[in-house]
Amino acid sequence: MEFIDLIALLKRITCCHDCLSLSLSLSPLCLSFIVSFLSLSLAFSLSSTVPLSFFNVKAPLFETQCSYVEAKLEEFQSWTEGQTGAEDVGCFSNYPLSLYWAYADYKYIALLLQEKPSMFEDVVWSQFGFPGRNGRDSTLWIGTEGANTPCHLDSYGYNLVLQVQGRKRWHLFPPADTSCLYPSRIPYEESSVFSQVDVLQPDLQRFPAFRHARAYTVTLQPGQVLFVPRHWWHYVESVDPITVSVNSWIELEVDDEARVGEALTKAIVCALKTTPSNDNDDDWLNPTEEGLVGHDENMQYLNLAVGACMEKRGITSHPECLSSSSTPSTMPFGPHLIPVAWNQITNQETPEQNPKNQDRPSPSRDSHCSVSITTNDLLQCLVHPEVIARVSELLMERVHHLTQTCS
Repeated sequence: MEFIDLIALLKRITCCHDCLSLSLSLSPLCLSFIVSFLSLSLAFSLSSTVPLSFFNVKAPLFETQCSYVEAKLEEFQSWTEGQTGAEDVGCFSNYPLSLYWAYADYKYIALLLQEKPSMFEDVVWSQFGFPGRNGRDSTLWIGTEGANTPCHLDSYGYNLVLQVQGRKRWHLFPPADTSCLYPSRIPYEESSVFSQVDVLQPDLQRFPAFRHARAYTVTLQPGQVLFVPRHWWHYVESVDPITVSVNSWIELEVDDEARVGEALTKAIVCALKTTPSNDNDDDWLNPTEEGLVGHDENMQYLNLAVGACMEKRGITSHPECLSSSSTPSTMPFGPHLIPVAWNQITNQETPEQNPKNQDRPSPSRDSHCSVSITTNDLLQCLVHPEVIARVSELLMERVHHLTQTCS
């Protein structure tokens, strides 16, 4: 059986809006499409189905706390069918289905099916206004009931997610509520900003501002597509025995500026966390990261990101394209948008504030060519009095917050 033909699926689409799902009246698709490539080997993360809250621990479950196995999809399918023999389920034999969930996330379809390009070419996003975009630009997600991704926002672009098999529940929060989500870059993963809050079982004593966060919840059915705008926080959980999703991240021009911030973040985090000290003993690097690189390479990446951003500014001369505003531009998804309702948990609604576009000078295309950012340049910016003053405020707020939670 060939892979999913998105064109056929999306012909009956009734588009959606702001943060929401494009509904299709389709019967659930079965897992049998996987039969075409059951021999593929994937890395699965596994975790206990017993929530941390059972042990009175109200904290997110990060991938650094999961086990990992390499297994074939055939073995995964046998495991989900209740088989237990090592000859049938491989490494899954050490993980009883009743006690663990499994998740193969963020798998690039083009890499999985590089020997069968005709299959991933059937994944087509042209109905959304992206002609030529197919499985080469998409990722596959396969999980069991209970599998979840911790609440986070993606630094780049926006997201289109097609639910193929089973249901997934999405809990979304607007960018304006970022301070209520207590953002963190530990564990570190490029382009992912994690929340310190377990959004399903929040510890409101530690994270009191979360009570003001505005949650939008939608259960994505097979055949539905979810549009996740730029910088919207999301926690995703599988609610059926088998879930399969396909998604595609759509690039934005402002991503060039975001890459500078990501390069800067990586340089700072790696420099501090790789320095031996008594409190540097945590699992701070997400398993999805390929590994550590040296400071020189991180600085090279920073220079490349800054150079690309400056060149783009010089070429486009459109400051509005480089604004850090979290408001998405007009999307080509059609006029019939279905909004996901806000689960109101407070009567006080904080309107989103979008920074006004500022006129910025357009440097010449060659203005950065002979300039290289050094470690001292980076330090000069980091220890700028305004930056230090703001970091000092944040540290004092954090100490005050920790003191209150200990009392």
